[in-house]
Amino acid sequence: MTVSPPYSESTRDQLLRGLYLILDSAWAPHCSLEDVLQKAVEAGVRIVQYRDKSNSMQEAYERAKVLRAIAPRGKMLFIVNDRCDLALAVDADGVHLGQEDLPVALARRIVGKKLLIGLSTHTIEQVRAATMTEWPDYLGFGPIFPTATKAQHDPVVGIEGLSRIRPLTTLPVFAIGGIMPPIVSRLREVGADGVAVASGILGATNRQESFRQFMDPFI
Repeated sequence: MTVSPPYSESTRDQLLRGLYLILDSAWAPHCSLEDVLQKAVEAGVRIVQYRDKSNSMQEAYERAKVLRAIAPRGKMLFIVNDRCDLALAVDADGVHLGQEDLPVALARRIVGKKLLIGLSTHTIEQVRAATMTEWPDYLGFGPIFPTATKAQHDPVVGIEGLSRIRPLTTLPVFAIGGIMPPIVSRLREVGADGVAVASGILGATNRQESFRQFMDPFI
């Protein structure tokens, strides 16, 4: 597993845990993603992903560039969803791929050793394949619960699903899908290195308190 400066392997391992904030462009009409990210920086969030599935490449680039400038290097990993070209264009720290995106091996040929690569997984078979043959830097696993963020998502795996795949990989695993604060401690107990959250933060009325509730179980 590789990472670009200024992240040593030990620093990377420290950052790949806890709250993984997803800044989804679909929320932009309802809240300022820039303000949310600034509050995340102040709260000590270590990893953030920009996800844009609706805007043009030019619009996504302009928005990602602004967010990249807010995320402090060396303290917060800035990840771009789906697009290797966009991740490289804004000098992101990594790219996150889904099962229908480029295979990890091809993405690695594009980004080289410079960027982290994350991979979404939903089944035992996908986790095994990622661990044994694809070699991403971390995994997302879910959906743990139903989520409104994605209109069409894979079947819910539940907490039990997470507990079944945890012994199958040594990669960091982020639980994702409909996660709210009361369940975070339980997810950590069964092996989650962190939780990936979009609406639980973006839709919160008190975001600073929400950050604390999501982050405290991993401290």
